[in-house]
Amino acid sequence: MSAKKPLETSNPQELLALCSNLYDRNASAIQIKVNNYLKQKCGAQLVFLVQLLKEREEAVVQVIGDKVLEKEMRFPVTNNCLHAVMQRRTSLSADACDLDPELHASLRRVINPLPEQFLVVPVWHPSEDSICLVACLVEYENSEEFCSHVVTECFRYCIGTVLNTLAYEGEMRLKLQCQNLLIIARKLVSHLGEFTDLCREIMLEAKKLTLAERCSIFLLDQESQELVAKVFDGIPAAEEVRIAKDKGIAGHVMSTGQVLNIRNAYEHPLFYKGVDEATGFKTRCILSFPIRDETGIIGVAQLCNKIGGLYFDVYDEEAAVAFSIYCGISIMHSLVYKKIQDAQARSKLANEMMIYHMQVHPEDVSRVLNCERAHDLMPEIDLFYFSPRKIEESECVCYCVEMFDDLGLVQQWQLKRDTLTRFLLFVKKGYRDAPYHNWYHAFSVFHFSYLVIKNLRLVERGFISSLEALAFMVSCLCHDLDHRGTTNSFQMQSGTELASLYSSEGSVMERHHLAQALCILNTDGCNIFDGLTGEQYGKCLDLIRDLILATDLAHHIRLVQDQEKMASEGFDMNSTQHRQLLLFLLMTCADLSDQTKDWKVSRTTADLVYQEFFSQGDLEKAMGNAPLEMMDREKARIPDLQIQFLSHIVCPVFKILAQLFPEADCLLQSTVKNRHCWEQASAFFARKWESGHSSLDILRDLELECFADGAPH
Repeated sequence: MSAKKPLETSNPQELLALCSNLYDRNASAIQIKVNNYLKQKCGAQLVFLVQLLKEREEAVVQVIGDKVLEKEMRFPVTNNCLHAVMQRRTSLSADACDLDPELHASLRRVINPLPEQFLVVPVWHPSEDSICLVACLVEYENSEEFCSHVVTECFRYCIGTVLNTLAYEGEMRLKLQCQNLLIIARKLVSHLGEFTDLCREIMLEAKKLTLAERCSIFLLDQESQELVAKVFDGIPAAEEVRIAKDKGIAGHVMSTGQVLNIRNAYEHPLFYKGVDEATGFKTRCILSFPIRDETGIIGVAQLCNKIGGLYFDVYDEEAAVAFSIYCGISIMHSLVYKKIQDAQARSKLANEMMIYHMQVHPEDVSRVLNCERAHDLMPEIDLFYFSPRKIEESECVCYCVEMFDDLGLVQQWQLKRDTLTRFLLFVKKGYRDAPYHNWYHAFSVFHFSYLVIKNLRLVERGFISSLEALAFMVSCLCHDLDHRGTTNSFQMQSGTELASLYSSEGSVMERHHLAQALCILNTDGCNIFDGLTGEQYGKCLDLIRDLILATDLAHHIRLVQDQEKMASEGFDMNSTQHRQLLLFLLMTCADLSDQTKDWKVSRTTADLVYQEFFSQGDLEKAMGNAPLEMMDREKARIPDLQIQFLSHIVCPVFKILAQLFPEADCLLQSTVKNRHCWEQASAFFARKWESGHSSLDILRDLELECFADGAPH
């Protein structure tokens, strides 16, 4: 509309006074002045302006009358009186019921009761053929035509000031957002070294940026194609949460790559109420947005409940989109940094092992292959009560070859004797001189695998395959490679290279043992599986991985109920789960097999174990930590600890084995007898403690041999 058209209803001086008074750099203050002018000239009870955002088809209300809203109101311009004004392009009188519900509620707080009728007047953009504002007049005294003229003439001269001030505030908001994002980026960079901490920091900053109550981050697991939340905000000590990448709100955002702003969570079809019901948390609104790196979408962030508002607005959406870029960059760099750290840790460990252990020389292999001593298996070596610790250390490798041969594995799997010998020598050198977790322990565990395969006829009866038997025996040999004589928890608490490398996966030491086993298999001249097909080779390595990881007692405790159920209901030869549970059970039994020997072996084993425990306890004390009772040489009550260990771990394991294989009942009886011996020896220990003897000294007292029959001393 041309500015040269003469004024029909407005007083030029009053209009000029209004324009000269619009000097504020605050859109709300300017709107109040315009509202009051229109209110006075039209005789209205209340006036408010609605900004129309054409590109978003959205309406914005910041001020009602002279009341500045705590939070600007945004709602879509669809199916309401504002939409009708934009379509008709002229003023119209509307009913209160035509208002957006939220605007209707806000007006009721200002005017109650709310009038039924009000006038909606469009305001045209000065340089575009579009409506940029709408003036709403409530309870006006003059005619609709007069009021429309007043509004039109008012904005003919002040629309530029209003629009420029709104644009200025938008630019200031954008500037502040950029400054905040730079601060956030600096904070995120400082947490790249620890991925979990980075995720927590991302969630914290996302909540601060959008004023959200809670935030969760789901990252895409490329292998399982699931969205995984390892850090789930709001649920204390929450375990890993997994959802299908195309399910739920996060899955929808992952699939579409679009921001999803849900104003009423319980009315949205993708919202899952189960989490709220389980935690007691009430989700009102959700803002979910994708996280990207240069390859595409790598995850989804989900914000819940706007603090101080009914829902997340368009500015929150804009902030979230900008923030997601920094999230993706930080996560990508954190993962790359983690890979670099892992590579450095592996290199350091490999170098450490190379320095610590001597290489196997060709003459060492020849000495075993050409050994002139008779190494025919001893008459009792295949009996359950036989202790392999009777065999001299220098002869162990020869006996390993003989046991492989006796079971027919050398011939069936074309194991080259020189390769097998070299592999065994490398494995032997891969064990440190720890009191218990040394080569003799590995040899004892290996010997037990030979015993159960032979005496229970596991392969012949179809309980395990020949390939599984081979993997089982190799796993027994390698299951404690490069053991440091300390527990997983000690590695974690001490922050060792092993912990930094494997802590995120769990079973720190077991994963290291597996890595060392694979390292030896990949050493020139040590691949005993080179006669296997590609499929057999892959399956064998998978079995070795699973079996070595199964030696973590925490792994066994998670499975023991399933193993008990399998034993009580009967073993199903065709069940993949049963066959796997059996292999894990056999591996645990082999690892604990020292407890199935006679009292002397059980006592000697305890001596070695507690030497390791007490050494770790001494280290923990030196670090200023309080060790567990079993690790503390001053507090440990060995008989009580052994009775507890046998009762809760060892006896139940061999009871399951005896249920599956009655011929293995002798193993269970041996463990029960050893437990009885410890019970009878308890009083002897108590008397010695009172005399000032240490636990290890008492354990080595020859008088303890008198308890071999379980009788009181």
